[in-house]
Amino acid sequence: MPSHVFADRPDRPHEHGAVDALISQTRRLRGEVDAVRRETAADHGDPAGRWQRALCDLAVHQLNDLHGHLAQLREGPPHPLPRAAPPAPPEPTRGSLLSRVGSAEWNLLNDEASWSGELYQILGRDPAKPPLSLDELPSLVHPEDQPMLTAMVTDCLVDGKPIDGEFRVVRGDGDVRQVHMMGEPVLAADGSTASMWAVLRDVSELRRSQRTVRETRDSLQRQRHIAQTEHRLAVELQEAVLPPWRGSLRFPQGGSGSLDLAAHYLPSSSPALIGGDWYDALELTDGRTLLSVGDLTGHGVTVTSGMAMLLGALRGMAVTGTGPGRLMGCLNQLLDASAQPALGSAVCCLYDPGDHTLTWAQAGHPAPLLFRGGTGRALTPPEGVLLGATTGAAYGQAEEQLHPDDLLLLYTDGLVPRRSREVATRRLLALAPRFTEARSAQECVRVAMEEFGVALREDDACLLVARVGA
Repeated sequence: MPSHVFADRPDRPHEHGAVDALISQTRRLRGEVDAVRRETAADHGDPAGRWQRALCDLAVHQLNDLHGHLAQLREGPPHPLPRAAPPAPPEPTRGSLLSRVGSAEWNLLNDEASWSGELYQILGRDPAKPPLSLDELPSLVHPEDQPMLTAMVTDCLVDGKPIDGEFRVVRGDGDVRQVHMMGEPVLAADGSTASMWAVLRDVSELRRSQRTVRETRDSLQRQRHIAQTEHRLAVELQEAVLPPWRGSLRFPQGGSGSLDLAAHYLPSSSPALIGGDWYDALELTDGRTLLSVGDLTGHGVTVTSGMAMLLGALRGMAVTGTGPGRLMGCLNQLLDASAQPALGSAVCCLYDPGDHTLTWAQAGHPAPLLFRGGTGRALTPPEGVLLGATTGAAYGQAEEQLHPDDLLLLYTDGLVPRRSREVATRRLLALAPRFTEARSAQECVRVAMEEFGVALREDDACLLVARVGA
């Protein structure tokens, strides 16, 4: 190679020191990225995991490439192979080809060419053979890319334009590799082109990694689009068969001694997880009010249709005078006898405004919270939570005497991450002073949403507030 590419001067110690420091930094960074790659989930069915791993692979390839280039820089200028070269050393693996750069010079005055040993390896050519001239070079190139290479070389020699492009090389064993070529013309004293020099590197694995990143990114975007579409369809179906739970609601108020009611639905942070959490309230013909919250197992359209069946059955049995304990047992039987989804948990309450009595039952669900006089507590669960429900017997049920201005709060699991019921209960009870100051059930719901509404949750959740009238 001529001196304009590699300066003919002795290496200075401080330059080697700087290159060595960069090599050490690159090696350390490569190890850290490789550690991240090993920790990345290898689940091939997970588009996000495949995309993350592809990015790590690409980063490792590029760091390997950088490490090899710095090593060559430290080794100094390459030397062209003589015409009668010794037998070639064992060809390196594809991975190591990334770290080597081949060089060439074509002298137009004497029609001679010189190639470095790395270039022979990159192009898969026997180093015992003479280097190809510029006219012969396209014979190694894929037929579809030959016009592009010819145009780049012509522009360089005629117009003095630098070469910077990629083309495919067909090696002697039939393997097709992607090669990146950069070069410039060397001008003679009279301004004519005396020679052309170039450096070439095999970027096949680098481009493969980049394609993998693009493909996994596109796959991830498609999966997200499908999930969003399913989410939208599930929401539309849910809104078609159920009350519109996509915001704070007010239930109609009854007459004297009724409950002031408000509720809110909190969706999952994942748009693909339309869950089966519900809240419901119904004023019965005898003046009592049915309150319920709960969840069905699973996600999606199946759960949505199952919820419609559950609420229909729940209301129908309540109208016939079925008490909460017996009602919970019947619901359990109904869902056990049907296809998925199954009942995950539920709490059912009947409030009688005549004597302010609350009768309630639960099935694996957080107990209702009662707030009175600026403090709150969880209601004591009924004894015998389940008494042979599979044979038609009732769940245990409990009674609680309520007072005017008492606040009853029902909620489902999922209000906080990892469905931590204890954490949710503790944070709700801490809101007792603010609930006491609130003027309505709807305002209490807003207070709760300020505490829980912005959290990233793994599942959906519901909250229902009932305030006892005079």
